[in-house]
Amino acid sequence: MTPEAHRPQPTAVRGAADDEPRPDLLLVEPDADLAARALARFEGAGIRTVVCHDGAEALLQVGTRHPGAVLLGAPLPVVSAARVTELIARLHPVPVIVGAGPDGAEEATAAVAAGALAFVARPYRTEEIVPLLMSGRRGDGSAEPLVVGDIELDPAGFHVYVRGRLIQLPVREFLLLRYFMERPNKLISRAELTQALWGTASLDSNTLTVHVRRVRTRLREEGGSCCTIDAIRGMGYRLECEPKGSATTSSPPGSSE
Repeated sequence: MTPEAHRPQPTAVRGAADDEPRPDLLLVEPDADLAARALARFEGAGIRTVVCHDGAEALLQVGTRHPGAVLLGAPLPVVSAARVTELIARLHPVPVIVGAGPDGAEEATAAVAAGALAFVARPYRTEEIVPLLMSGRRGDGSAEPLVVGDIELDPAGFHVYVRGRLIQLPVREFLLLRYFMERPNKLISRAELTQALWGTASLDSNTLTVHVRRVRTRLREEGGSCCTIDAIRGMGYRLECEPKGSATTSSPPGSSE
């Protein structure tokens, strides 16, 4: 008998036992049949998944199980998707995706405004969601820090340090910086970045530009980093670090983005 069988709450949690590694995904889906179908597809894709059915239980599960990401089905009972997203960002920062049909579009839009990574269709399409999950997942569940130049990124704690100073990054910007730090000094195309982080290669071009600019500003102006993200016109972006002590805020010719 599983531990969930003794729980007094009406909300079911499926897909992982307490002694297993932390799940890749917490699926918060009020429709039990839809949740069961989605659970089978995610687990078939190798995504360790647990399921609950309302916003209050979602907050409890995030705090106790520490999932790698959260997928919210809007509209959510008890606590709205937007409020859940806001509280997760404040208390246990992990990537949040919100799914909705026509009846939940307004709540899903509010959740995106509160910090959710993406708004996806509900019923869920695995091929749309898995790339978003993989962008924030370490395949073996490990969480070794990444260090590039004077930047240290802690995937487990969702922290970024520049010269030992904590820099706060929203989830999307954190994942963007992590993608660059996993590929230092490599030119990365805009299409690769949008596909990896948004699950599409046809994103509004200004969206990526704005996110890169925000990360660059936080690194250089808030952290005084010797590293920056250079824009190579017509080609993409590259994370580069100058020797310590010679940091400058200037950008190479053609890097106006």
